[in-house]
Amino acid sequence: MLSLRRRLAANERLARETAGNLRAQSHSGHCLYSTPHDVIERMLRLANVTSDDMLYDLGCGDGRILIAAAKRHGCRAVGIDIDPRRVKEAKENIRRNRLEGRVKIRRQDLFETDLSEATVVMLYLSSRANERLIPSLRHLPPGSRVVSHQFSMKGITPDRVIRVRSTEDKHVHTLYLWTTPFDRSRVRSGRKVRGSPLPTHDA
Repeated sequence: MLSLRRRLAANERLARETAGNLRAQSHSGHCLYSTPHDVIERMLRLANVTSDDMLYDLGCGDGRILIAAAKRHGCRAVGIDIDPRRVKEAKENIRRNRLEGRVKIRRQDLFETDLSEATVVMLYLSSRANERLIPSLRHLPPGSRVVSHQFSMKGITPDRVIRVRSTEDKHVHTLYLWTTPFDRSRVRSGRKVRGSPLPTHDA
């Protein structure tokens, strides 16, 4: 378990170092660098998204995750972003893809978002932001899936961790999966994580 923790910590340090020139930070500390499209598909597959799901993307940016989820997996989706420019861009992309009936964009603080109807939550924020979201994520229905791109959640062991090499940006991306209720993950229990880091796969 100690070795796994060291590997997770190393992954996060690497993410911060290699992404430094590719992303900016907002006042809430979340990442503004967009997820490559091939990595998005791996995130959706990791969460096992189906047409029965309601997917929330916190910090949705241009809406690319929402569009992929609705078009390829048939689910409903809601994007949350506080930046009015990103909200406008996401709405335009949703309209361009004719997904207004299936995807909604809301301008609001992601830390104040009601997640009670979500069954899948996508994150590309920061470790600190993920930790701040834990109280809200605990209200998700049992069996809901949370996938975080690059950043873990302090004190809560993920169900799976995979590494994906994107053919778009040539970087290795780490994806974390949790399934609610989080208590089933046995916070810091010392148990082996199911689906611990795999050899790197091409997306």
